[in-house]
Amino acid sequence: MKRRNFHIRLTITVPVVFTSLALLGMVLCYQVTLYCLTTQRPPLPYLLACGAGMTLLTFSAGLLISRTILRPVEQFIREAEQLPAVLGFEQGKALARDELTRYTAVFNQITDFLSKVDAREHFPEIIGESKVMRGVLRQILKVAPADATVLITGESGTGKEVIAQAIVRHSKRRDKPFIALNCAAIPPGLLESELFGHEKGAFTGATAMKRGKFELADTGTLFLDEIGDMPMETQAKILRALESGTCEHVGGTKTIYFDVRLIAATNKDFHDMIEKGQFREDLFHRLNVFPIHLPPLRKRREDIPLLATYFLEKFAPTLQLSSEAMQLLLGGQWQGNVRELRNAMERAAVLAEEGMILPRHLAGHVAQQAVVTQEDLELNEAINLDGYLEQVERKLIVSALAKTGGVQARAASLLGIKDRSLWHRIRKLGVDVDAIRTAQ
Repeated sequence: MKRRNFHIRLTITVPVVFTSLALLGMVLCYQVTLYCLTTQRPPLPYLLACGAGMTLLTFSAGLLISRTILRPVEQFIREAEQLPAVLGFEQGKALARDELTRYTAVFNQITDFLSKVDAREHFPEIIGESKVMRGVLRQILKVAPADATVLITGESGTGKEVIAQAIVRHSKRRDKPFIALNCAAIPPGLLESELFGHEKGAFTGATAMKRGKFELADTGTLFLDEIGDMPMETQAKILRALESGTCEHVGGTKTIYFDVRLIAATNKDFHDMIEKGQFREDLFHRLNVFPIHLPPLRKRREDIPLLATYFLEKFAPTLQLSSEAMQLLLGGQWQGNVRELRNAMERAAVLAEEGMILPRHLAGHVAQQAVVTQEDLELNEAINLDGYLEQVERKLIVSALAKTGGVQARAASLLGIKDRSLWHRIRKLGVDVDAIRTAQ
């Protein structure tokens, strides 16, 4: 005999139970009133007794339902709070004044942890677990299976080519050719030849026929890095090739058909370039089908310990990073982003002694970015007081948190301010306490 399964939806069951109790109360009150009228007795005592009974019954039903529902949740919360991934949230749990706040805090922590695990599982080659980077990885998973054109924007050194390669690895063209071209590295006069190829004798030095990048990437993916540096005359030909799926060799007349997925990247501001007439608006719209913006490293400081550890294991696996050195790394501005951090760690690995990287081993400009000195306080013509004070305040807070192991109460005492004031400043300045605590 086949066993029947019943699926219980709490959003339906709970309202039905309390609606039934309300209807039961109405019927019972009606019967009591009818009985009193028939027997000519005063209805008030009977109605009060009926109301008290219904109140007790409703309370008992609510208590039973809440206990039935919350028992497994409470058990899950208790077990989850013993996990190492949640133990780091003890301070937030201590501030919780009710069970709902406590449940929300634990669930948010577990969701955050699972999101990090999912990111590492799908993208082991990308070092980054910050929320903003996980948002980028979710975008990659959405667009990778499609053949839509992707435009990756971000400052120099943020890892745009790494993101392009991740898109290819999760796409249907993963086993097809992947051709990359840095448009800024090719002289303007030769860029068209690199893209579309040329025939023998097409120009001086063309001693043999050469296939272009579009032709080589047929059925695969073409990655055009620094596309914002492409000359205007080449932009028009790129647009036509993308629209028609065809091109011709320089100096040739034969039409070449190609099936290419295009991924472009730039560190330029296309809107500003379009206004200045330096980039074609129609080409921008053709490229901007699915934009992905990579945040600078200073906007995701919680990834700095992971990246620093990764580079250190790559350059010198036997070395360790001192907490003071990590403090400097966390406080740096990193205008060169991940590339600058990589170079700083490689230099520190060369200079380090006795198995430990200290602040003096880091590049001089890294230390200058993270420490407030007398020179920092001298005026200059282009000073922005509000922005400058924010930088000084951030450096002091990061320094205090690093010295106290990320304990906000002790850091507030060290800074001479109240706990709540420090908490508001941390939120305003975007200081990642978890990253500082992890770095200790």
